[in-house]
Amino acid sequence: MASDLVINATEYEVRIALVENGNLVELNLERPTDKGLVGNVYKGKVVRVLPGMQAAFVDVGLERTGFLYVDDVHVNTGELERRMSNCKCNGADCNCDSMSVEALDRRRPGMNIDDLLKEGQDILVQICKEPMGTKGARLTCHITLPCRNLVFMPMTDHIGISRKIENDEVRERLREDIEALRPAGTGFIVRTMAEDASREELEADMEFLLHVWDEIQYADAKASVGSVVYEDLDITLRAVRDLFSPDISQVLVDDRQTFERISRFIRIFAPNLEDKVHFYQEDVPLFDAHGIETDVSRALDKKIWLRCGGYLFIEATEALTVVDVNTGRYVGKKGLEDTIFKTNMEAVKEIAYQVRLRNIGGIIIIDFIDMEEEAHRDEVFRALKEAVKKDKSRINILKVSEFGLVQMTRKRSRDDLSHVMCEPCHYCDGEGMHKSRRTVCYEIFRKVSRNAKKMPGAAVTIKVHPMVATMMLKEEAATMERLEDEVHKRLTIVSTKDFHVERYEISWEK
Repeated sequence: MASDLVINATEYEVRIALVENGNLVELNLERPTDKGLVGNVYKGKVVRVLPGMQAAFVDVGLERTGFLYVDDVHVNTGELERRMSNCKCNGADCNCDSMSVEALDRRRPGMNIDDLLKEGQDILVQICKEPMGTKGARLTCHITLPCRNLVFMPMTDHIGISRKIENDEVRERLREDIEALRPAGTGFIVRTMAEDASREELEADMEFLLHVWDEIQYADAKASVGSVVYEDLDITLRAVRDLFSPDISQVLVDDRQTFERISRFIRIFAPNLEDKVHFYQEDVPLFDAHGIETDVSRALDKKIWLRCGGYLFIEATEALTVVDVNTGRYVGKKGLEDTIFKTNMEAVKEIAYQVRLRNIGGIIIIDFIDMEEEAHRDEVFRALKEAVKKDKSRINILKVSEFGLVQMTRKRSRDDLSHVMCEPCHYCDGEGMHKSRRTVCYEIFRKVSRNAKKMPGAAVTIKVHPMVATMMLKEEAATMERLEDEVHKRLTIVSTKDFHVERYEISWEK
């Protein structure tokens, strides 16, 4: 299966597409205004302990405090000794002696959050889930540091092997190599990428991760509360680290500086793949040349047509996402049950594809068309489990109910595509969604950049909605100036009140 990693990098947005057999299957994008935080390590301060929720709120210097659940707390022996030496209870109510080293040194059922954390306490935490909506970031004290072949868990004495490495001999060899190399009391997970890695490559990754952990501990000792002590790789290098395997045919990058950064990274961590990284410099924009722009637009549609004539309707709520399967224009040939079964079977592949592409997480309810035969329900369930195997996110699926409903969960660590690219519609008080002002701005920038060479004149007039005009002239003023220098044309923005926020007109003056 031919797979390409396609990277479109500009100063205002980085978009990374994973393309399999010409089809867009994953899209990640990051903007300087919404930079991802997952993987970053902070020195935080406990601001509130909630025994009723068995959780605590921790200030890590972000807009909202982070949420730390009891199972994600790690307190070592040194912390216990410090607390007991500082104990000032002086009375029968003192419970410091009852906190055993064993209870504090590892997670166990029945631990109480107020035995582990105190308000005002400094604590080292890592963000494991982005802030979403009104919720702060989800935090953990169990730090994990990923590299190309390994994930380091300095707080855990454990060796794990990716379940996607199925060969028992390979699994045993990797386990023996890690056991021989790792420092006592530390943990490592062997990633799928390491299936063919040599012992020397594993050792190099391990040495790098141990060095990073030493740097984190050193920084933590000197850092002030609310500061970053370790920042994970940016989205570009993270995608190359996690997605660029020998199965990838090529990596195409359309920005020279980004291309050079990726090349340096690959020379260090995967020199055998360096010849697959290419700088794209054709006149046709990279995403247009691969048909990705069209796929991106379709990824925001609620209604998805199936080849048979049926369709899916995808609706997201605050608590869950609902996928409704309908026969649509498909009337079948044999009978009603056969028509329903074939529609549901085709819908299975499209649902797995859309969930992965849109990065839909949390609870997902799929309303298949009712099937009377239990054998058909079982077949649809097996097909769905098989279809989601390519998805790297953890997925749990329950069997099809008598009503044709399937409940599934997919691990969510960041917002889905619609929340990143869209915003609540101000025309209907948030009941619907439309493209955000920033997304419209960037569409305009790309269209101007794409057509500037073939259009005459030295000036361009752009008519847009007033809110888009305000953003272009204020928040995106620097980008406008750089674009004018790039296309050698003067850009004039005209605020037009009767335009929809997504509508714009570009006039090329002769």
